Amino acid sequence: MSVDLTDEQYEKHREAGDILAQVREEAADRVEVGVSHLEVAEYAEDRIRELGGEPAFPVNISIDEEAAHATPAPDDDATFGEEMINLDIGVHVDGWLADTAVTVDLSGNTELAEAPAEALKAALDVVEAGVHTGEIGAEIESVIDGYGYNPVVNLSGHGLGHWEQHTEPNIPNRAVETGVELAAGDVVAIEPFATDGGGKVTEGADEEIFALEREASVRNRDARQALEQIVEEFKTLPFARRWLDTRRAEMALRRLARQNVVHGYPVLKEDDGCLVSQKEHTVIVTEDGCEVTTRPR
Repeated sequence: MSVDLTDEQYEKHREAGDILAQVREEAADRVEVGVSHLEVAEYAEDRIRELGGEPAFPVNISIDEEAAHATPAPDDDATFGEEMINLDIGVHVDGWLADTAVTVDLSGNTELAEAPAEALKAALDVVEAGVHTGEIGAEIESVIDGYGYNPVVNLSGHGLGHWEQHTEPNIPNRAVETGVELAAGDVVAIEPFATDGGGKVTEGADEEIFALEREASVRNRDARQALEQIVEEFKTLPFARRWLDTRRAEMALRRLARQNVVHGYPVLKEDDGCLVSQKEHTVIVTEDGCEVTTRPR
């Protein structure tokens, strides 16, 4: 989705990015061996609200072979170990979004953690109006290959819309011939993933993140209460089971999913069980470059 660079929408994207840049650094600083996943996730989500935004999706805390869609359950007692940890955090201001991610490496795999960060820098250097998304992917792939790792090819960056976390265009993590040219005002999240495995992810069994599929008449009281909160507070953006105020939230979500009212996001894991690292920024494309909204100003 494109925004007018003189419009209020532009300022709200920038405000969301400013909040997110601060929260990402504060949350990453809290990741240490023995610290609770739930504590870090709730700290970041509460801090976003304190600073004037709302979480655009639940804080993703992906460990080792996990790549995306992992967030703590309401009673989660997991703590960080000597692992590779990816934090993926989003903020919205009145539905205008920013999305960012960083790897906190406690596993000793320094170069694997560096690879997507350097790939993102290379990608940002070529972003401007008229650049082809395949060229961005080629820059990402080249840097990650240079480190001796593989990009995760079935994950990509994406556009950000109003109340929409994933829109066109896709920003590939490898060189492709298909794609589109970016235009001034496009708002996109660029997110290289690197792995010491084969470079593909598949869905696991766990689901703690959901999103509204459609509104419908629901007979069960708990499910109806959950749906009312989802529509009012989260709209079409992803939410966590632990965010629901209704009793028996797990059962309520199961009922809503059976009626195709909500859908879940299974945790994505690297096919070979190998480590995954990630780095992500949100940018607004300009005629001669881009503005990185999730970088501290």
